[in-house]
Amino acid sequence: MGEGPSEIELRRRAAAAALVAELQARHVARLEAASVVLGPATRFEAVSWARDGGRHGGGVRWQARGAFDQASVNVSTIHYDDLPGKALSSATALSAIVHPGNPRAPSMHLHVSYTAMRSGRGTWRVMADLNPSIPDPTDTDAFRAALRGAAGRWFDEGAAQGDRYFAIPALGRTRGVAHFYLEALDTGDFDADLALARGIEEAAIDAYGSIVERAARAHPEATDADRAAQRAYHTLYLFQVLTLDRGTTSGLLVHDENDAGIMGSLPSRVDRDLLASWGRLVPDPQGALVAALVAALPSDGAVTYDARLALARAVRAHYRTHPEALELQARGDVVPPTVDNHR
Repeated sequence: MGEGPSEIELRRRAAAAALVAELQARHVARLEAASVVLGPATRFEAVSWARDGGRHGGGVRWQARGAFDQASVNVSTIHYDDLPGKALSSATALSAIVHPGNPRAPSMHLHVSYTAMRSGRGTWRVMADLNPSIPDPTDTDAFRAALRGAAGRWFDEGAAQGDRYFAIPALGRTRGVAHFYLEALDTGDFDADLALARGIEEAAIDAYGSIVERAARAHPEATDADRAAQRAYHTLYLFQVLTLDRGTTSGLLVHDENDAGIMGSLPSRVDRDLLASWGRLVPDPQGALVAALVAALPSDGAVTYDARLALARAVRAHYRTHPEALELQARGDVVPPTVDNHR
């Protein structure tokens, strides 16, 4: 079976696992506090899942509706100690997406992960982005300022990579208004990199909670125009995640044991006709993928539990049929190694 992970890797795994668990608890607590202002006060519930029956790890996601159109804060810890032929040794991650019910309160995504390769190298991935249906410059400035303060000298690089990663070429825009993305972070000082990741994610969590509360107090009632803007933006979000996001695609191609969790990033309802119209704008063969996504949705655009599973199957089938289309997906300055290994 070959040698197992080194003591250094085990220590780093444990430190990464402790970090994502702490960030998950912090994020859930902050969102529950914000829900009191959003209304109604909402408690998150935990759902567990296992990889290969638990033999290769698994995770737990905290999810909620209530004050949120959709909210999911997922932690996963995956390892392949008994499969020495795999280039990937372990991956520990927190991935969270929040879509508030109030259209004036922006959505937010964050991700932090530590990936250890069989070669011995370990790298961090750190992401945070603000995604409003109705942009507010005050919110954008506050979120960017929080990230700048936490990232320091890394801010300009992270912002530039984020703008590139979350670009939607077919529509000539980005997914959100403030993006931060560091890929393959490895300065040679694990503890310093961990501290940087912690600081950035904590800053994003805390700033976002304040932004949501401010928006809810300023706009307690939604207009029909607000709801329409939210539906259009949620459609854009689904489009970007399912046609461009490498992390989502990689997770779906590796296994089908957490499809509901991976699709937990999607909002609850989209404009099916608007989504279909974008199929004419994407390069081949992505038009076929957009058509498959539209077909997976019910006529009213509700992203139900069954629709989420159908969407996951559509993405998986598309890239298995057209693996060359992976080259059309989003990227920062480098392609994540886990994506290459899972092709």
